[in-house]
This record gives sequence, C-alpha cells and structure tokens, in this order.
Amino acid sequence: MTNLETAPAEQVGGQDVTHPGTSIIEPREVPLGGPRAMTVRRTLPARGRTMIGAYCFVDHYGPDDIGQTGGMVVPPHPHTALQTVTWLFSGEVEHRDSTGVVARVVPGQLNLMTAGHGVCHSEVSVRTPDAPQVLHGVQLWTALPSGDTDVAPRFDHFEPEPVRVDGAAVSVFLGQLRLPGGHVAASPVPTFTPLLGAEVRLDPGAEIVLDLDPGFEHGVLLDRGDLSVNDGCALGRAHLLHEAPGPTTMRLRAGADGADVILLGGPPFGEQIVMWWNFVGRSHEDVVAAREQWQAELGHDPEGRFGAFDYPGGESLPAPALPHVRLRPRT
Repeated sequence: MTNLETAPAEQVGGQDVTHPGTSIIEPREVPLGGPRAMTVRRTLPARGRTMIGAYCFVDHYGPDDIGQTGGMVVPPHPHTALQTVTWLFSGEVEHRDSTGVVARVVPGQLNLMTAGHGVCHSEVSVRTPDAPQVLHGVQLWTALPSGDTDVAPRFDHFEPEPVRVDGAAVSVFLGQLRLPGGHVAASPVPTFTPLLGAEVRLDPGAEIVLDLDPGFEHGVLLDRGDLSVNDGCALGRAHLLHEAPGPTTMRLRAGADGADVILLGGPPFGEQIVMWWNFVGRSHEDVVAAREQWQAELGHDPEGRFGAFDYPGGESLPAPALPHVRLRPRT
C-alpha cells in the first residue's frame, strides 16, 4: 500500500520515549485515493508514538464494499528500506512487483515484500465474479536496520496454521509466540529485526493469557468486537494499544460478541529513521535521492533502482513535491 497524502509530513522514528505502562493511540482516517475512495484508519505513525519495535506504519481498512468504493486501486509506486506486511480478514488483492511476482493475496496468508535498496509494486482489489466483494485487512510497514537497508528486494508468502487454545484461534505470521499449554507457534518468514505478528480471534467471552518477551514493546490493534486488556483496559475498534517493555504476560478478554485482534511486537528499534511518502531513509539526503530516482524512472526502467513490471491499469504514481524545508526530527 502507498501513502496517498498529497503533502505527506516527514516522520522521524526510533526516538520514542518509552514510558512504563500502557497507552492507547486513536486512529485517523486517510482516504486511499479520490472522493469515492476506500478510507483507511492509520494509527502509526502518531503524535508521540512513531514505532512499535520496527513497525513504523499501521493501516487498518474495511469492511469495505468494493462495488461501492472501487476498493483498493494503488498503481505502481516505490519503497525503500522497509518491509510491507499484508494480512487480510476478507477480500482478495492482486499484488505485482518489480521482482517479477504476481500474487493473489487472500485471507489468512502473509504476504511480505522486502523493499531493501528499492522496489516498486501495485495493489488492486480483485473484482472477478467469484471474488469476495468485501475488502478488510491491515497493512504494516517495518523499518530495516541500517546494516540491511540496501539488501536486494524479495517477496515471501506464508500461510500459518491457526492454533486453537482457550477459546481463541491464534495465527502467528511473524516471529513466535508461546501459547497457554506451552505450545510455541512460529513463522519461518525471515525478518531483519526480531518481530512478532499474530492474529488472535477470540470466541464470545473468551479469555487468553499470552506469554510476552519482556524485551519487546507490544501493540494490540482491535479489528472487531469488544476487548479488555490486562487489568480491564478497554480498547475501541481500530485503536492501537501500546505496551512498553517489561511485562511477561498479557491477558486478552473478549466481550459477548467475541473479538478479533492483531498483536504486534519487537524490541525498541533504537535507530533514527526519516520516513516521507513511501520512503524510509536515515537522512534528508536519502529521501531526496530516492525521490529523484523514482521520478526519473516512474516504473519504466527494468534496470533502474526500482525496476519495472507489467501493470495493466495505467501509469505509475509520481511522488509528491518535497516540503521546502529540510526533512529533520521534530520536537
């Protein structure tokens, strides 16, 4: 997914002040395109909280009737120094990228694209008669650490087997998670920093206690239902709870209608990043160079930094104009 804001603000991550305890981030609505566009609910980056572990971007969208809105139509666009994590609850999306991948993204399957030095891709809702007409899911970005920002781009796919325990179905798509009874659910997909990513679907009234890595900070994104966390902290739909490092367990309790949750985690990132539009860099110069190269290529140069692929829907997205100031940390 791309950031389609016409005047994206720079975001500097990796310098969050981690306070003991819990905080809740409210989502802001961002239209993904024109006046009839699908709207996404964005919780990262946010004021006062730019990252959870290496996660630097969290979008939650749907349920969206693509017959009414047109769904997701994101032409070729670039990324640098990050990984995109796509996880659907319903609907289907066609992914194409300059590594040569054409993939159908469906619910319950992880699709992870590593941008590294540079990649471009498109994402378009599947609108065939046999495809579901309701699109619903999340997309996450994770920043690559400084030693891996220039790795070659790649695409990974994984379908985790849900584990049923204590009235919940848990699907771990990144990292590993110790479940009640001692079972460890794990994903084989490679990441560049330790990460946790899991979907937890709780039955009505169910309660599950998960073991946490005390060196991780964690995020809980509520997709559906009513949920209380730990000592009764109630979480609103599409809100993101941040838990600072330290705790070794987390209790999730669903209300009468059950609850669907995305659980994120990772050690505090510890490096400064500059994120603008679809680029992650370490400096103003990194972002300016990436933008200039994308504008020169616009997805038409197979040998260029971002590559090229066959996209049947039209032209690539040009980058917005840079602000007339140096991209720098904000206080």
